[in-house]
Amino acid sequence: MVIVHHLNNSRSQRILWFLEELGVPYQVQRYQRDPQTLLAPPELKKIHPLGKSPVIVDGDLTLAESGAIIEYLQEAYDAQGLFIPTDHHARQQYRYWLHYAEGSLMPLQVMKLVFSRLGQSPVPWLLRPLAGAIGKGVQREYLDKQIATHRDYLEQHLSKSTWFVGNEFSAADIQMSFPLEAMAARGSLDNCPKLRGYLQRIHTRPAYQRALEQGGPYELLS
Repeated sequence: MVIVHHLNNSRSQRILWFLEELGVPYQVQRYQRDPQTLLAPPELKKIHPLGKSPVIVDGDLTLAESGAIIEYLQEAYDAQGLFIPTDHHARQQYRYWLHYAEGSLMPLQVMKLVFSRLGQSPVPWLLRPLAGAIGKGVQREYLDKQIATHRDYLEQHLSKSTWFVGNEFSAADIQMSFPLEAMAARGSLDNCPKLRGYLQRIHTRPAYQRALEQGGPYELLS
């Protein structure tokens, strides 16, 4: 049985979702973030040296990185190829979105979070006004502009198709879900009807709803 080492409000929620889509039995091992630092607890380092989530254990295999995990699960358990395109061109698009999510889009979201917290603890209180001002400046002059560029690119892409790879749902949509949910939670998609419609479609999938029940509260949706 697949064991998912699941951190609350994290990328590992989409691994639970994919397992539900696949109908693969799994077990959830839950971990909670530190409420101050938002970091994963040190117990996760017993599973993987980097101490991050998601991590799965399947037999003698321990695997980290959500993209690698999704690729593995598709290859190991999607015997009918329901979640990967068969057309050669569509397969390349699938691979692109699978890597774009973490390679291009998610780093901007992480940087946005980090710079938005520069004026808070654990930064020493004497430095918080300066650090906060620097954080706001970086967001305004760089991050927000970059995020807007990606947002417009994604909105335009989804004006041409229902899902990220044409009109068929694939594992690439699962991979793309987390950064888009992070953007929606921060109000970045308020004027993006295609992207908001996309999120509504994934949120109504029965497998997505079952994964929420297994993973516990998911504050990115609030």
